[in-house]
Amino acid sequence: MRRLVIKNPKTIRGKVYDYLREKLLSGEIPPHEHLIEAKIAMEIGTSRTPVREALHNLEFEGLIESIPRVGYIVKPISEEEVGEICEIRATIEGLAASWAMGKAQEKLVAELGKNISISEDRVSKGEVRAFVDMDAQFHEIISKHSGSQRLLELAQTLRRHMLRYRIQSIYTVDNVLRAIEGHKGVLRAIEKQDLEKVHQAIRHHMEQSKKDILRYAFKEAPEERK
Repeated sequence: MRRLVIKNPKTIRGKVYDYLREKLLSGEIPPHEHLIEAKIAMEIGTSRTPVREALHNLEFEGLIESIPRVGYIVKPISEEEVGEICEIRATIEGLAASWAMGKAQEKLVAELGKNISISEDRVSKGEVRAFVDMDAQFHEIISKHSGSQRLLELAQTLRRHMLRYRIQSIYTVDNVLRAIEGHKGVLRAIEKQDLEKVHQAIRHHMEQSKKDILRYAFKEAPEERK
């Protein structure tokens, strides 16, 4: 692990958190890896306090887990958890879309359309990693326009748990293009104000995301296994 350069003491906690989070999401720190507080502090050149706080926040995000008398380890990829999160997200986001359509249809369509245009532009320029944020923004637009803070918070929590699985598969161009097509399908259904098709489009998009994640994580989708 390369040494982290921290110039501003006031930002140590945030920098340590961002640094470790990127290592986890990129796969540089692999699943099942034991995270030793003192060792990390020594490697990146800081005290143990900001490392401890960063690890606590990463546990909250679902990226690592605390095991009694062992400490923190990187959570392994679970096929069951991926399927569960995708199923719940499809239901939650379908509800969010139905509420958003009833409260801010025009703004919803405009913002989703703009998001897709920017996503396509960034990907066409080879900025595939930028889609991670654009994907998050697309789904957050729907949740925000639902008008429900509880629904937004629930959607954000589920997305955070999904990110550790999604991040690697979403770095491949084919998967990104499929995801953008999924977004377009959702937008088309919203434009038509066809609630049934909106639910179908969101569920299809989530199902495709699940397949892409599992294909990357396990080298092949479940239905393709022998």
